This record gives sequence, C-alpha cells and structure tokens, in this order.
Amino acid sequence: MGAESKPRELINTDPFYGQAESGPLKGMNPRVTIISMVVVLAAVIAGAAYTTQSAQAVGAMRGFLTPFLEWYYVLLVGFLLFFMAWLGTGRYKNVRLGGDDERPEFTYFSWISMLFAAGTGVGILFWAVAQPILQFQSNPFVEDGQSAEAATVAMRLSFFHWGLNGWAIFSFVGLVLGYFAFRHGLPLTIRSALFPFLGERFRGRWGDCVDVLAVFGTVFGVATTLGLGVQQMNAGLGQVFGIETSVTLQLTVTAVIMGIATISVMSGVQRGVRLLSEFNVWLSIGVVVFLLVFGPTQYLIGLTIEATGDYIQNLLALTFHTNVTRGSDWQAEWTVFFWGWWLAWSPFVGMFIARVSRGRTFREFVMGVLLVPTAITIIWIGLLGGTALHHELFGDGGIVEAVSRDEAVALFVTIQALDIGVLGVVASAAMVVLIATYLITSANAGTLVINTILAGGDPEPPTVHRLLWGVILALLTATLLLAGGLETLQNAVITAALPFSLVVVLMMAGLLRALNGERFAARRGQRSALPHEPWVESGHEAKEPDDNVEIHTVVEAPSDEAAESRD
Repeated sequence: MGAESKPRELINTDPFYGQAESGPLKGMNPRVTIISMVVVLAAVIAGAAYTTQSAQAVGAMRGFLTPFLEWYYVLLVGFLLFFMAWLGTGRYKNVRLGGDDERPEFTYFSWISMLFAAGTGVGILFWAVAQPILQFQSNPFVEDGQSAEAATVAMRLSFFHWGLNGWAIFSFVGLVLGYFAFRHGLPLTIRSALFPFLGERFRGRWGDCVDVLAVFGTVFGVATTLGLGVQQMNAGLGQVFGIETSVTLQLTVTAVIMGIATISVMSGVQRGVRLLSEFNVWLSIGVVVFLLVFGPTQYLIGLTIEATGDYIQNLLALTFHTNVTRGSDWQAEWTVFFWGWWLAWSPFVGMFIARVSRGRTFREFVMGVLLVPTAITIIWIGLLGGTALHHELFGDGGIVEAVSRDEAVALFVTIQALDIGVLGVVASAAMVVLIATYLITSANAGTLVINTILAGGDPEPPTVHRLLWGVILALLTATLLLAGGLETLQNAVITAALPFSLVVVLMMAGLLRALNGERFAARRGQRSALPHEPWVESGHEAKEPDDNVEIHTVVEAPSDEAAESRD
C-alpha cells in the first residue's frame, strides 16, 4: 500500500474521524456535514421552487450522459462481477473482515434478512411485476412481443437487472468498507479506501470530497427508492380501500413512513432495523407460499426454472451488451437506469452490509451477499412476474394495459387477476403492509448510513442528527415526487450515480494495493499452498504454512527473516 511499509502500531487507527467535541455538530464531522447539508438542501429548495425547470434540467443532463453511460456502466459493472468472484474464490478467500479469530455478530438468518431488506426490498416490490410485463410487450431480443418466447426472455432480462451484476456492486462496496474498517481499524467511511494511496492524508480534504460524493449518491438513491415505494403504496391503497390516487396522498404517505423510520433508526441496528428486517422476510415468505397455493403453481415453477437457465446461459452476453447496433432506447431506459440506481445505492447498502458483516470471511461474504439475495430475487420475480405473464398468455389479460397506464399498480392488478374473492383483498392489504415495512427498513438504514459517514465512521451517530436527516430525506423525496414522478426519479438517480462511480474505480485499485500486504490467510489447522498471481511481487509470497500456524493481519510485507524462519 502507499503506507504498507509502515508498521501497524504506528498507523493511526482511531475508528472515528474529525468529530466535533461540542456545539450543535457534536459527534459529527463539521466540514463534511455542512457541505453535504448545503448541497442537499439546495437541491430540495431548487426542486420545490422551480419544479418544472428542475425536472427539465435533470432530464437534459441524463440525455447528454446516456451515450457515454451505455458502455461505461456496462464495463464497470461487468468488471465488478468478475472481481467479486475472484475475491470469493481466489487466494484471499479466507481473509476475515476483522481479526483472524473474530466471529460474526449476527446469525445467518438475521444477516441475510437485513442485507436483503435494505438492498432491494422496495425496488423489487415495485418492479417484480412491472418489469416482466413491460419487457413482455417489447424488447430488442425477440421479434414478436407478448408471445411465449417473449415471456421467457422478459423473465431473463428481469433476473439480469436484479441478479448477480447488481449485487456485485453492493457486495464490492460492502467488502471494501468492512475490510479497511474491521481488519485495519480505519473509520467505517468511504474515505478509508483511499488509505493505500494517501496514507494518513486520507483524513484530509480528499477524503472529505469522497465522503460528500458518497452522501450525495446515497441521499438521491434512497429518495428515488422511497419515491417508487410511495407511488406503489398509493396505488395499493386505491386498490384495497378505494382511496383516490393523488400527490397529496403521496406526500402524506411519505411523511408517515419517514416519521416511523426515523423513530426506528433512533433505536439502533440491534432492535429497530434487525426486527423490521426479519418481519419483512417472514411476510415475504408468506407471500411466496400464497402465490404457490393460489397461483398457477406448475407454470410458475416451470417458468422460473427455465428462465433461470436462460439467464445463466446468457449472462456473459447480457453483461457486456451495449445495444450499439440496434438503434433503440432499451439500453438507456433499462440497463443504464438500473446500473445507475445500484451504483447510487451502493454507498448506503454497502456500508450497511459492512456494518452487519463483521467477522465474515471473504468467501462467506461473497457467497452470502452475491448468491443468496440473487436466488431470493429470482424466486420472487419468478412467482410474481410469472403469475402476471400466465394471466396474459392463458387468462383474460388486462395487466399489460394497466401497467402501460401506471407501473405502480402492477402488483395489485396481478393479485386481483387471481380472482379469489376476499382472499385477494387480504393479500393486497398484506402487500401494502409489506411495502410500508420495506420502505421503513430502507429509510432507517439509509438514515443510519448517512449519519455514520457524517460522523466520521461512528456506527452510533448522535440521535438528533438521525432525526434531522430523516426530515431531509422526507423533504427530498417529496420534492422529487412533485417534480414529475417516475421519470424524474430515474433521471436524478442516474445522474447522481456518475460521480460516485469514479470513487468505485479508486476503491478497486486501493483494495488490490492493500491486499498485496495480506498473506494468504488459511484457516487454523488447514494447509494451503499459496497460489501465484501475476500482479503480486515475489517478495510478498509466503511459504506454505504449517498446520498450526496462525496467520495474522499484516500491513507490511513479510521480512526475509520471517520467511527463512518458516522454512
């Protein structure tokens, strides 16, 4: 690393950075907090005062960036997927996010529940039916829309946008943050990834810039997701209770959800966030069982299996697809939007995943964060989206027309199409509750992460600032809803993700440089030969360890004397 030759005991491992000791910003990093607050509040005020102009400006920015993003996001996300696969299976797979003998803080069930609920809960509820139906109508990979072949391709594309590639982004940011924070004792903030290049200077202005970009992307990513969820919850209230859809209702829902979320996040991760996440998972399991019992069971199972095989078979081609010769807007409307959304969310979800993943090895982390949520997502989209597609292919139809008018109603018209009487009303009401709890989970996790960054890495930031940023998130979400709904939300998140994507590139380089000082970490009692990597200098290679040798974290390269003693 830039400072790997410095002995570990000489490195400043103060876990928090730049916290004020008194005043209204006590416990926070004043410079990063003030800059972030000014930038976000300026966006809120501009959006509220100049609604139409703000929407037009964001749309124009997206139009200008799209030709570049169509290949840049594709290349970046594709590389991240292969990079994470290597980290989980290569020479560093047994490196632990913490000390060599440290054990995980949470059980597997609680861990998976929290990372999934925070990661894609609200978004997957919104798009699980809407995306397959929209892709079923038209996509560049089939000639005839609304056919049996189009249904399989629609599921493949939905799995692609919610599967391994997206979770590679989240898992990468989470692993980098957890590695530097828990193994090297650095602050749990994005800036810590710059330590291999800047040494102790990462605590200065460059680090402040990185953290501000992370806050900016996180705020807009969370606000976009909350906006989608609020629109869908509005549609659900209309379906269940006959309440007319309106902007006023959306703003009211936003205020209620953010109020509950703020109270929840003030109770901390162990109680509020964990319990809500576990409740979400159990309710989601209930929805899955409901669909299997009352839906077209055989078709749902068959379509999910077939579409999964189709997705795996076409994963490489889809990963590097840029739509360069087809002359359609599909790539910009779908892949660019989703990769931008995942990137904008990655500081928030990555830091939250790191926060709950202490003690996991690289292998456990990659398998848990990359594979398990992808499998859950495939089942979820397969059952919900498959139910809607079956109704269009073999039933009375009508879902395509409803979704074309308003994507937010997709989930509820699908349940209504099952035609199961009062059970359908109960199921729709359960979906409204599920959307609300996922909204609360995403909002309180996002609020906690934003404040962790602003508090210099403190996982328990001051309560008053959690409350303050809950209010700011609510105001920004309301502003984006007023500025034009779904289209403005999409444009804003794609634009906000671009600056942070450059930080992701630096994080990759920083992690590789830091791992040069990490000997192959074998489990206790396990003999392992050190594999050769072409970019690792021979001076960093260690001899095969004895069975009972405990490998510790090292920042400096092993000395020649140490190598000889192992011989």
